[in-house]
Amino acid sequence: QVQLVESGGGLVQPGGSLRLSCAASGTIFSINTMGWYRQAPGEERDLVAQISGGGSTTYGDSVKGRFTISSDIAKKMVYLQMNDLNPGDTAVYYCHVESRDSGWATIDYWGQGTQVTVSS
Repeated sequence: QVQLVESGGGLVQPGGSLRLSCAASGTIFSINTMGWYRQAPGEERDLVAQISGGGSTTYGDSVKGRFTISSDIAKKMVYLQMNDLNPGDTAVYYCHVESRDSGWATIDYWGQGTQVTVSS
C-alpha cells in the first residue's frame, strides 16, 4: 500500500519562507511525476509544481520565481521550497505522485495534505 506523508507546513508571515517535504512509502512500479497541488477554501485544487523522473519541472503561474521543486526519485521524496510567501498562498498543500503499474496503467496517489497559512 502506497502512502504519501507531507511535512513542513505551518504559519508564516508575508515575505517568509517554508519548505515542504513529502515521503512516499510502499511499492511503486515506476514514477512519472512527483509534485504539489494546493486547495484554498471554496476553490479547486490547482497544480503548484511538479517534477518528472527526468528532472523536468512545471510550475503554476502564480508561484513561478518564488517556489522551487526538487526531488530524489530513487528515495521517493519530493520537496517544495517556498519563498516570498503572500496571503494568496494560504491553502492546504497536497503531495501527488503519478505512477505507472506493470501494465502501463496510470495510478495517482495523494497525501493527506498540510496546511500553509500566510498571515501577519
